[in-house]
Amino acid sequence: MTENKFSHEHGDGVYHTHEHPDSGNPEIRGDQHGHEHTHTQTKTVINRLSKANGHLEAVIRMVEDGRDCSDVLIQLAAVRAALNSTAKIILKDHIDHCIVDAVESGDLAAVEKLNDAIDILMK
Repeated sequence: MTENKFSHEHGDGVYHTHEHPDSGNPEIRGDQHGHEHTHTQTKTVINRLSKANGHLEAVIRMVEDGRDCSDVLIQLAAVRAALNSTAKIILKDHIDHCIVDAVESGDLAAVEKLNDAIDILMK
């Protein structure tokens, strides 16, 4: 079994490396913090984001076509609602899995990072 590794930098400047076995299950990702990142809703989130992206592209076309501003605003509200419901799924999944695992492994910094992310999300 080979290992896939990928890294990225979080908004707080923390460099983060994920690893997961090439088992056909990208839903489970370990990281350098010593706890598992288990994402059980990945497909649902990707599908919802793809739909929201398509909807936003339709709103762009509405603006390009000079459609009524009230109609554009209503459609923007629909896009925002779709993104908010997607964020809710990610947040619940993160709490149910990642945060529980982090706390069990003694990574209390993960809770602080979650609080920071919620503050940013709710602005």
